[in-house]
Amino acid sequence: MNKVLKGESFTKEIIKASGLAIVQFKTEWNGGCQIMAPIYEELSRQYSTKAKFFTIDTEKEKTITKEYRVMELPTILIFKSGELIGHVTGLTPKNILIEKIEQAISGISK
Repeated sequence: MNKVLKGESFTKEIIKASGLAIVQFKTEWNGGCQIMAPIYEELSRQYSTKAKFFTIDTEKEKTITKEYRVMELPTILIFKSGELIGHVTGLTPKNILIEKIEQAISGISK
């Protein structure tokens, strides 16, 4: 299951945390976000023991959205021990997301 992040919890949950954190930037009304939602939710269950999954509503959290230069939705950022190590934007096939997560878990960066 993924957790909705608000500005004040971003630093604690992502930047100062150890381990793998996957953050989806989205809006409720965006078609691409609606298509990706069940895939992201499935992956959050599949990898629940290896990574923490979060969601940020770009309309409510404009400061974080701007800080990470999120211009296209959905955008998924991958953090490891607070460091941004990867990202995907737009409609992304499930197998590509799995590949990115597996690379992050194993420490391989591409």
